[in-house]
Amino acid sequence: MVKELRERSGAGMMECKKALVETSGDVEAALEHLRKSGAAKAAKKAGRVASDGAIIVRNDDEIAAIVEVNSETDFVAADANFESFANDVMTTILSNRPDSIDQVADLQMPSGGTVEEARTQLITKIGENISIRRFEIIKSQGGTFSSYLHGKRIGVVVELQGGDENLARDIAMHIAASNPTCVSEKDVPAETLEKEREVQIAQAEQSGKPPEIVEKMVGGRLKKFVAEITLEGQPFVKDPDKSVGKLLKENSATVTGFVRYEVGEGIEKKVENFAEEVMAQARGAE
Repeated sequence: MVKELRERSGAGMMECKKALVETSGDVEAALEHLRKSGAAKAAKKAGRVASDGAIIVRNDDEIAAIVEVNSETDFVAADANFESFANDVMTTILSNRPDSIDQVADLQMPSGGTVEEARTQLITKIGENISIRRFEIIKSQGGTFSSYLHGKRIGVVVELQGGDENLARDIAMHIAASNPTCVSEKDVPAETLEKEREVQIAQAEQSGKPPEIVEKMVGGRLKKFVAEITLEGQPFVKDPDKSVGKLLKENSATVTGFVRYEVGEGIEKKVENFAEEVMAQARGAE
């Protein structure tokens, strides 16, 4: 019965089971119940790409967290109901500290009900797919936390050993602007370096230079590549004549770690081409 109701409504297994329990096993009544509750409507929107949304960050002396909640458009991302939901999700995650995103749906929200129930209700209310994409919780290693939000689209959490709050915030702002992949050269994965080395060798060999010159060219380019992707190697955004590494050293500080989220990064957005859509429909009608 659950299987049949899922196929007919598109709603999730738990929603279907709950609806059948509440209607004493009457599939037709359960289907109507799902339609009224919005679960079926929400399920139909679940396949739509949600690549906009907001980043939420919070931190205190002991713990920091960052969460990405997605919507389909920036219009909905600015909606008060969406903002309230995203903040409640952050509160719920901080209160329960789940191990993975898969555990979030069943957590109890501050306002009552589960995260998934609140998400479904919001989808029904605003008419767009909403998803909780990812989160990270960072426990303090004895340093100073700082967080930074660039609008709602980029969020950073960073922990600093040494230095002060102003320096920590400056580093967080730099990370938001420059998007380093790791803190220092020792943190760059070996496979990343090897792939870049292969690319640089292939490019350098095209110059027709002798092998020993090619090796020097590759070494210099790899050094530049590492500086570009590491926090310590990047020019500090407020003073490009100074690297972040030098700034940290001057302040007897080190970065323990950081997390940077940008809304929608890595999500393929669907680009609508209405002319092609009309042509496809016309061809299909022939």
